Amino acid sequence: MDTNHLVDALRQAPHAATFAIDAATGAVTTHGALWDMAARHAAALIGLGVQPGCRVALQVEKSIAGLACYLGTVMAGAVHLPLNTAYPGAEVAYFLTDAAPRVFICDPARLAELAPVAQAAGVTHVLTLNADGAGSLADAAAEAAPLTRPVPRGPDDLAAFLYTSGTTGRSKGAMLSHDALLSNALTLRDLWQFTDNNTLIHALPVFHTHGLFVAINVTLLAGGAIILHRSFDPAAVLADFGRATALMGVPTFYVRLLDQPGLTPDAVAGMRVFISGSAPMLMDTHARWQARTGHTVLERYGMTETNMTTSNPCVGLRKPGTVGLPLPGVDLRIVDDAGQAVAAGTPGGIEVRGPNLFQGYWQMPDKTAADMRPGGWFATGDIGTQDGDGYVTIVGRSKDLIITGGFNVYPKEVESVIDALDGVVESAAFGLPDADLGEVVAVAVVLAPGAVLTAEGIVGGTAGRLARFKQPRQVHLMDALPRNTMGKVQKAALRAMFGA
Repeated sequence: MDTNHLVDALRQAPHAATFAIDAATGAVTTHGALWDMAARHAAALIGLGVQPGCRVALQVEKSIAGLACYLGTVMAGAVHLPLNTAYPGAEVAYFLTDAAPRVFICDPARLAELAPVAQAAGVTHVLTLNADGAGSLADAAAEAAPLTRPVPRGPDDLAAFLYTSGTTGRSKGAMLSHDALLSNALTLRDLWQFTDNNTLIHALPVFHTHGLFVAINVTLLAGGAIILHRSFDPAAVLADFGRATALMGVPTFYVRLLDQPGLTPDAVAGMRVFISGSAPMLMDTHARWQARTGHTVLERYGMTETNMTTSNPCVGLRKPGTVGLPLPGVDLRIVDDAGQAVAAGTPGGIEVRGPNLFQGYWQMPDKTAADMRPGGWFATGDIGTQDGDGYVTIVGRSKDLIITGGFNVYPKEVESVIDALDGVVESAAFGLPDADLGEVVAVAVVLAPGAVLTAEGIVGGTAGRLARFKQPRQVHLMDALPRNTMGKVQKAALRAMFGA
C-alpha cells in the first residue's frame, strides 16, 4: 500500500481553479492553495508526534484553514475529530477523555477555558485556530515544509470519528473509514451530477456528516467550488443564488428563505438543485418552495453511522415527503420486530448495509454488536416505510431523538443536567413540532415539595452546561410524569399533551 485512499482521490480529481469564495470578504482560495495549506498542516501535525491512527480533535469556527486541517489530518494518516462549537467545556471534557486525541485545536478566545480541560484529559498538545485562519496551528503550518507524500492509508483505515448518541447513555464515537467516506461521496457526486461547473453555497457547519463529508468531499471530487458562509444568514444566501448552482441545507434554511421577499423564480434562475437533509421537511415547506421557485427540493436520508443511504433522484421523480431511493451500492430493508421483511407501505425498522457503513463505536463493542445484524445489516433505529416504487418515508424514530434545526439532541443529556438542579425530582425531555426548526426541545419537570425553582430558573440552570441548541425552549411543570405499567415514562403522551 503506497496511497492514501481518501486524500489521493480528493486531491487528484480534475478541478476548476477556484475552490472557495469567502462570502464575507470575497477572498478566493484555489484548489492548489487549499492542498498546499493541507500539506503544511499535515507536516505540522507529524512534527507534533501525530502518527497513523492518532486522533486530532478540533473545536473551531468554520474557515478555509479549518477545512485544510481536516484534509491535513487525513494526509498525516490520523483521525479527524470535529466538535460542535457550541459545546461548553464540560461536554468537551467527555469527548477528549473518551477519544484520547494527541492534539486538540480550539479557538484562541477559548484557550484559557479549554486548555486545562484538554490537559486533564491527557491531551499532549493544545493549539489554536480562529475564524480568520490565525493561531498557533497556522504558525506551525507556516513554518513547516509541505508534506510531499500523504501517509499511506488503506480503504479500511480510519479517517474520522463523529460522536453520536442514543436516548440513553453518553455520546458514542462512530468510527468512519477512508472507504466509507470516499465511496459515499463518489456515489453522491454522480447521482447529484456535480461537476467542475458547479458552485455550492456552503452555509452548513463542518462538524457533522452533512456539512463536511457530504458537501466538502462531493465538491472536491467534482472539482467544483463553494461559496463559504460562516453561518446561515437567509438574506446573504439568497443574494448568492445569482453566482451559484446548488445549495445543501436543512429544512430550517428553506423555511427562513421563504420569509425573504426576494425569493422569486428569477432569483433562482441559475440554480440547478436544492438539497435538504438532517431532518424531515414538512410537506407545507415543500409546497411553498415549489410554488415560489419552481424547484422541487431534493430530500435525502442518512446518519452519522451510515453516511447517506437514500436520496431522491436528481433527474427523475422526486416525491416530497419521502427521502427517495436507496443509493447505488447500498442495500436497505424494512423489517418487523422479528427481523422479517414487511410488505410495501408497512412501517418497520430501517436496516441498511453497504460500503458506506461505519466500523463500529469507539471502545463500545457491546453497543456495536447490539446494532448490527447477521449479513452486515445495521439497525438504524429509525422507523420507515417503502412504497412499491422503492421510495422510503421516515415515519418515526424508535428512540426519542430530537432533531432541532438539523442538530441532534439526545434527551438523556438534557435530563441529566436538569435532574442535577436543586429542587428537581425528575425530568423528561422530548421534541415538539416547530415550523422553523422542525422540532424544539421541551421538558416536563417534577419539583420536590416546597421547591421554588421556576421554569426560567430551569432554563438558566442549563446555560454553560449544555449547548444552546440543547437547552429547552419549553418547560412544563408537572406533579408526576406519565408512565406505563412497567414504570417507563411515556414521552408519546407528553408530546400529545403539550404538542398543541
